[in-house]
Amino acid sequence: MKRDFFFWICSLCAIAILAFIIGPMFHLITEPAPEMLKKTILDRDVQKAIFLSLYTSSAAAMISLIFGTPLAFLLARNNFKGKKIIESIIDLPIVIPHPVVGIAILSLTGRNHWIGRALADMGIRVMGSITGIIIVLTFVGMPFYINAAKNGFESISPRLEYVSRSLGASMTGTFFRITFPLAFRSMLMGLIMCTARAISEFGAVVIVAYHPMNAPVMIYERFEAHGLTYSLPISVWLLLISLAVFLVFRMISVNAKEPA
Repeated sequence: MKRDFFFWICSLCAIAILAFIIGPMFHLITEPAPEMLKKTILDRDVQKAIFLSLYTSSAAAMISLIFGTPLAFLLARNNFKGKKIIESIIDLPIVIPHPVVGIAILSLTGRNHWIGRALADMGIRVMGSITGIIIVLTFVGMPFYINAAKNGFESISPRLEYVSRSLGASMTGTFFRITFPLAFRSMLMGLIMCTARAISEFGAVVIVAYHPMNAPVMIYERFEAHGLTYSLPISVWLLLISLAVFLVFRMISVNAKEPA
């Protein structure tokens, strides 16, 4: 088939976008000297910061999976008054400036609020804690998971669930035997997006928990104190490790088999 003018316009746009994305990333990876990269990854503080980013973003994704899946299924299978309002509320963390997110969470969990006093009485500290980081990352990452899971559930014909229920299966059994396997890929993509959004969060985290430092906060701290020389290598390692993690997730998603 002969390729016309429109095809070449699309190709040029695609090349421009790829160059726009790859260019800065390639320069970032190749800029630091290998000796500096080795020295950086052997730094215990850097190791702790990167591990903390991976741990807290994974925890946020798991919390989103556990609590977001029922909500996503409810929205996908039901039409009711106020549904659009609920969907808009779910999307709200995407559009709110993230320093505002940090301030809002601190105001709610501080000692001037009854929720903050109740948490303190239970020995739960939010400000300057790993718990606070996980709360923030869950807040900013959960909308991505809920929307992806909801789209996955909506793509499944309700007739399959009706047939299962008519054969005597419970709603719970139908969900885990029929709906969950069919929506697995969408849910996994939601987890990838949630984790990606969480691992990159800075604005809200730096307000709620400057210490302990996760990787984005450490990159900012090193840049402020020493400039690009010490912040670049940490950025490279975070980029490479995140890329490896997401490639594994993508491979799992691609190789996931649809139920027979």
